[in-house]
Amino acid sequence: MKLMAFNGSPRKKWNTATMIEHALEGAREAGAEVELVHLYDLDFKGCSSCLACKRVGRKEVGVCAMKDELKPVLDRVREADALLVGTPVYYGTESACARAFLERVQYPYLNYANYDKSYFPRKIPTGLLYTMNVQESLLEILGYPVTFERTRAFLARHFGSCELLLSTNTSQYKDYDKYETGFDKADKARHHAEQFPKDCQAARELGARLAQGYQS
Repeated sequence: MKLMAFNGSPRKKWNTATMIEHALEGAREAGAEVELVHLYDLDFKGCSSCLACKRVGRKEVGVCAMKDELKPVLDRVREADALLVGTPVYYGTESACARAFLERVQYPYLNYANYDKSYFPRKIPTGLLYTMNVQESLLEILGYPVTFERTRAFLARHFGSCELLLSTNTSQYKDYDKYETGFDKADKARHHAEQFPKDCQAARELGARLAQGYQS
């Protein structure tokens, strides 16, 4: 069983990456082979709308025609048994790098002739993990759930299922005295110390479920 995880954050040791690592530990404990891809390490762009993956009579179905550093990664996705995408929330949505990846990994499998039938060769479980500085109480006010659910639903449509995990009110800085902030620093530190370990445990449990072939 192979689980591929994708870090859509430019940071490799902060909130998103930490939660992904816990998810991978859970998957390993459940017997899975895992691979972590740091998307910001790759030179690639989002979908170019070349429409090669939609041409009638094309030689391959479900294959992106763009040739760049993401191409071999997408080839490995076709062989994976589960996927996990983690991203920080920037301006109310995924990071630009995560968004570009989501376009490229999904669009070739979108079947315009039959929206109910994905071109992905089988059904696999996926997970979508968001970390964000905003407090949970503000999610509805800012309209975040609509964005998160839309992305989750697209992943479920293309691959078979998708489970959503949120980590809110995370710490942006190691030292809040060195950077601008409108938050109560003591309250922020207290919340992070109490809640983030719980979020990491939830990520570990998600990784285990993905490794076990969870389907919602």
